[in-house]
Amino acid sequence: MSLLSFLFNLLWVVTGGIWMALGWVLAAILMAITIVGLPWARSALTIARYALLPFGYTAVRRDEHYGREDLGTGPLGTLGNILWLVFAGWWLALGHLIAAVGLAITIIGIPFAWAHLKLAGLALWPVGKDIVPNEALEARGRAAFVP
Repeated sequence: MSLLSFLFNLLWVVTGGIWMALGWVLAAILMAITIVGLPWARSALTIARYALLPFGYTAVRRDEHYGREDLGTGPLGTLGNILWLVFAGWWLALGHLIAAVGLAITIIGIPFAWAHLKLAGLALWPVGKDIVPNEALEARGRAAFVP
């Protein structure tokens, strides 16, 4: 993680990023209690870590990043995302949206508001996504152009 990402993540946690990460953990716990919701709990925990430290990482579709489909990127993943949206996604997205509006009022808060907007979109459709360090994406992009 670069120094700039570290500083942004530190400011993110101090300015309230920890609360939305805890919201994701709460969603994971509620899903895990149902036993049926364990796949969603796994996704929620993955994104909780991203919600805690969003700078220096990117959410990507697993099938595009790894070059193969899995259970979460096919039709069952779509069904899972629809169920997630109904039961947990909308209130997490609303929380991120409210935080984004509050942070966008100040000039200093604009990068954090943008991060909350990205997380709000992710909150609506998280199944089939993975969180990858930006360095891995950059290295993969360079590798694609090496003859």
